[in-house]
Amino acid sequence: MGAGLSAGDLAQVTELLGRAPEAAVTVVLRRPDGEPSVIANPPFLRDGTPMPTRFWLVDRELRPAVARLESGGGVRAAEQAVDGAALADAHRRYAAERDALVPIGHAGPRPTGGVGGTRSGVKCLHAHLAWWLAGGEDPVGDWVAGRLGLARPGPGPCTHPAQRC
Repeated sequence: MGAGLSAGDLAQVTELLGRAPEAAVTVVLRRPDGEPSVIANPPFLRDGTPMPTRFWLVDRELRPAVARLESGGGVRAAEQAVDGAALADAHRRYAAERDALVPIGHAGPRPTGGVGGTRSGVKCLHAHLAWWLAGGEDPVGDWVAGRLGLARPGPGPCTHPAQRC
């Protein structure tokens, strides 16, 4: 079971993923009903395999909405729409945040790449949106949120991405 996950959270995350998580994930954003929306992965799976993707979108409404956006050419459109330098900066910040969690003195393979494990460009709109929802400054996540009519979660009447603000 993941450190910090209650039995209920573990059951929900397992259902949302369609499998048990392979790492000690934490829930970083919830839907208004309390169901997990975004989880955070540690930099390594339980078996020691490097995990480049820090934030994972598990939201039952947003996941299929992002998949529809991707299937309609959203990855290419996002890459063309955002500033390349801003995207490169986002990849660097994401990698730095994840890599700060790698134990000092770790020997062996390490996670690489930025958002979604890619070093440049756009690979997965889900990963970009998950990081943006978790508070990351990500121009692709911002682009996806705009296409889906989402506001960044925060205090006040609109506190969840599934709410249209």
